[in-house]
Amino acid sequence: MFGQIREITLMNLRNVPSRIGASSVIVVGIAGVVAVLVSILAMATGFRAALESTGAPNRAIVMRGGSGGELSSGVAQESADVVAQMDGIVAASSELYAIADVPKRSNGTPANLVVRGVDQNAFVVRPELHIVAGRNFEPGKGELIAGKRAAAEFSGIDLGANVRFRDSDWKVVGVFEANGDANESEVWTDVKVLQAAFRRGNSISTMRLQLVDPSTVPAIADRIANDPRLDLQIRSEKDFYSDQSKQLTSIITGFGYLVGVIMAVGAIFAALNTMYSAVSTRTVEIATLRAIGFGGSPIVASVMIEALALALLGGALGAVLSYVVFNGLTISTLNRGAFSQVAFDFAVTPKLMTQGLTWAIGLGFVGGLFPALRAARLPITVALRGE
Repeated sequence: MFGQIREITLMNLRNVPSRIGASSVIVVGIAGVVAVLVSILAMATGFRAALESTGAPNRAIVMRGGSGGELSSGVAQESADVVAQMDGIVAASSELYAIADVPKRSNGTPANLVVRGVDQNAFVVRPELHIVAGRNFEPGKGELIAGKRAAAEFSGIDLGANVRFRDSDWKVVGVFEANGDANESEVWTDVKVLQAAFRRGNSISTMRLQLVDPSTVPAIADRIANDPRLDLQIRSEKDFYSDQSKQLTSIITGFGYLVGVIMAVGAIFAALNTMYSAVSTRTVEIATLRAIGFGGSPIVASVMIEALALALLGGALGAVLSYVVFNGLTISTLNRGAFSQVAFDFAVTPKLMTQGLTWAIGLGFVGGLFPALRAARLPITVALRGE
């Protein structure tokens, strides 16, 4: 039987060039499905990676009790001083989270840019952050350092440029990188200067903590809960940013699968039509094979292999196309959890490409199964007459 499958399959594949027009319908259709699916899922993967890479295992964030994000949080400096003295904390950074409307370079539409006020401990807590152009801001001055993605996405956020937020003038004196995380979509300045410019008094939004060990978070949480002076909550950075990424990631992923399913239906019908046409034009050939002793199972297998081969070719084409066009492409979108723009790169990973190929094989299987069964069930005498 395996010998019969091999011989019929080789014969079918050798005849594919003579049916190149019809065969290309399967290849192009499935390539389109895979390319769209992988590209949309790559957007979700890139967004999630940008947020989750922001968190470090040995860091935690302290916010007002009950607040869902940095924008809605407020911490008194006196409370921050109490937390900073607790055991298990290596360094603590008091930070003010503010939003400014700045036009995007792409279309000039105003978007939310995070302006983060920090003290010098922020650079101890985040050792991955480093200046790549210009210099760091000087405390007490209206100076900004911009994440490289913020500088790329927002108009006027250029090294040496003067910008205006909340009736205050600022100068961009440096550009920084932070391993591609969400901080690169922000601009930073001295926390005291930002408090005065945004009329926040002596309050801050959050604290960033560098911990001796990640396991100390529950112990610090207990101390905070048992201190009547404090109305605060502490979370690991990993958990905080993971939760922020879930909502939008779920929306993008769901949309990707919805579009993929709609396109897949069309691709299946195209594959069915093509394979049915291939079978109908070879009825005499198939009947002859049956008449000289070839079984129905080898014929089914040969038609299926042809459909799967064309589908796999289309899947590989779509996966490669999505990688070439979209991998590393930078876009920005609104992070609902932080109410700000986050710039990130599409990430076409091997896992997504494998998933695309799996979809292609599934489409090829469905598209080839029924025509293959029809080929095996053709009455020999009727087929030999070409009916």
